[in-house]
Amino acid sequence: MIQVRRAEERYRGGEPEAGIESRHAFSFGPHFDPDNLRFGALIACNEERLAAGAGFDEHPHRDTEIVTWVVEGELTHRDSAGHETTVRPGDLQRLSSAGGVRHVERNDGAGPLRFVQMWLAPLEFGGEPAYEVVRGIADGTPYAVPQAGALLHLRRLADGERTAVPDAARAYVHVVRGAVRLGEEHLAAGDAARITDGAGLELQGLAAAECLVWEMGAEPGYV
Repeated sequence: MIQVRRAEERYRGGEPEAGIESRHAFSFGPHFDPDNLRFGALIACNEERLAAGAGFDEHPHRDTEIVTWVVEGELTHRDSAGHETTVRPGDLQRLSSAGGVRHVERNDGAGPLRFVQMWLAPLEFGGEPAYEVVRGIADGTPYAVPQAGALLHLRRLADGERTAVPDAARAYVHVVRGAVRLGEEHLAAGDAARITDGAGLELQGLAAAECLVWEMGAEPGYV
């Protein structure tokens, strides 16, 4: 089964007057929707845009795997575990908040910042926080988040190029830029597809496209 959610269906958030614009794919903060709480391990997929000098002040997380993909600009990350990093386009950042961590996310650059941030529920709670940045992750290289039982695939597709969608209990496709075809569906930038028990599916690039594809299992309690 394929369920498509369009970019315009995302919940609007952030603080536009402070240079923060957010688009949430799932129930988030004041946008409570009991029918849209999660998909598999994925509990958030946020498109964030920060103007120069804008950012999220220090705030806490716990028991969440936070994966960030920078699309444009530079993201400055600082956390209570002592990490301070600049994350750029093509870099993948993961913060495992585990038993608890605080962090700051800012645009300290001169230009606009755009990134996609995805939150996943862990299989087990607690433990020590962990942090990692993978610089210039290659197309097609799977990135494992074992704490959530999930794999992330980055796919960049030229016009007409095809790639298989993982045959999995749950797969989630987010189009970062460009456009793709999935079965009979046309997906543009910001659109997403939630796939349950898919098999033999392909993505076809309709323009220079970049997609984030999550491969997830069917753990008890996941919906």
